[in-house]
Amino acid sequence: MKASNNPTHGDSKKPGGLSSLVSQLTITPVLCLLVLTAVLVVVLFAPLIAPHPEAAILTDESFSLPDDVMLLGSDFLGRDVLSRLLYGARITLSVAFAISIVAFLLGCSFGFFAAVKRGWIDSVLSRSVDALISFPAIMVALIVISALGSSITVLIVTIALIDSTRVYRVARALGMDIVVQDYIEAARVRGEKITWIIWHEMLPNALAPLAAEFGIRFTYAILFISALSFLGLGVQAPHADLGVMVKENMQGLLYETYTPLYPAVCIAIVTLSVNLLVDWFLKTTDAALPDEL
Repeated sequence: MKASNNPTHGDSKKPGGLSSLVSQLTITPVLCLLVLTAVLVVVLFAPLIAPHPEAAILTDESFSLPDDVMLLGSDFLGRDVLSRLLYGARITLSVAFAISIVAFLLGCSFGFFAAVKRGWIDSVLSRSVDALISFPAIMVALIVISALGSSITVLIVTIALIDSTRVYRVARALGMDIVVQDYIEAARVRGEKITWIIWHEMLPNALAPLAAEFGIRFTYAILFISALSFLGLGVQAPHADLGVMVKENMQGLLYETYTPLYPAVCIAIVTLSVNLLVDWFLKTTDAALPDEL
């Protein structure tokens, strides 16, 4: 009879159950969860929540004051700031989430594979990743996007590839700790394939630190997209984006309006909420990202 396939029977650290996490909730993670829930609602239902279309010009006056029609006033073209903000948050956060998913699929797969195979495969993959990391991420992104264009697909693929190198190092370090456990050796002895070992034995035992790393990578993706958009190589007009909104409305500061501050505050609130939630999660589950990165 085949040995038990329970992936969490090893000695590695494992997070407590959902009930254990809920019982340790404090005011900070609760507030963060509320903020992120509101953000999720905006991402899913922005077209239904926004009072006006994304690119509709409602007035000839730039940076008009808030009124009953435009609750946060107008931007430099006379468009509703609140509607642009909702659509911009939707695009920025959706793209950042897609980037994080792709980066983790690539980084975790290759990182765990290198940890299992070791030898020359590990050396080639690790040295290649080290070489890629040695180049400034923003410089690589600017070169690639300038050459291929700044479509949503190019943005996602480019930033995900850059981000996957960081995920690879985390996954490999975690994998090197897990692969020496007895249950990995038992899986090998009974003839399990590498893909089975990675997905059924290694991944479940690394979920807590990987979940924390996902939050960190997600905030990094938000800031990266916003930076590229601010430089003019991110999401292109007429689509709204938080970084684009900051850039487009910078001159509003000269007219004593808060228009460019709204998207900046949104970026700060989301990234701060995710980071505080990750910090609480790490402390609660006693998970830790590996030191050998």
